[in-house]
Amino acid sequence: MSNPASRCQVVGVQVGTAQPLQVSDDRWEMSGIRKHGVAGRVAVRSLGLVDDEQADLTVHGGLSKAVYAYPLEHYEYWRAEQRALGLSGVLPYGSLGENLTVTGVLEESLYVGDTLHFPDCVLRVTQPRAPCHKFIAVMRDPKAAVKMMRSRLSGFYLAVETSGSLAAGEFFEVRPGPRGTSLMTLFMAGRSRIR
Repeated sequence: MSNPASRCQVVGVQVGTAQPLQVSDDRWEMSGIRKHGVAGRVAVRSLGLVDDEQADLTVHGGLSKAVYAYPLEHYEYWRAEQRALGLSGVLPYGSLGENLTVTGVLEESLYVGDTLHFPDCVLRVTQPRAPCHKFIAVMRDPKAAVKMMRSRLSGFYLAVETSGSLAAGEFFEVRPGPRGTSLMTLFMAGRSRIR
């Protein structure tokens, strides 16, 4: 469980619209993975942040995957991986497709049903992310999905327990739920599907 003393905080809030994404030499697909930062308060509704879109609701979005959060602590790993590929390594918040870039809480400390209490809304932890081919495309790294699975740096999905709003800079508290299934248990169960 995250300790309130660890000062959990939202450092970035991002939304994006569904746009064409080149996923192979000859194939384009619609995707909302490209996110941009939002200044000020953002409304949070049952299906996620206002003005955020997902192109394929079988994979992202919906009530149980309304908001995607990613720890700031993992960004240096991805920046180093990008530099190793000869890319710039410049990854602004939202580069991994997340709505919320957070600090002070990691996947390994979370369980399904834990809740994140912000000043004006409450989000509930539902599952870790399983990376797809669109993640590979946006990272410009054919091994990006495998790297996410091997590193266990998945981020996590959130359902909206209490609608409201949030903003970058806000602090939040993680409160334990039933503590029956850890995110890492679900994550490890899904690793066999990614080669």
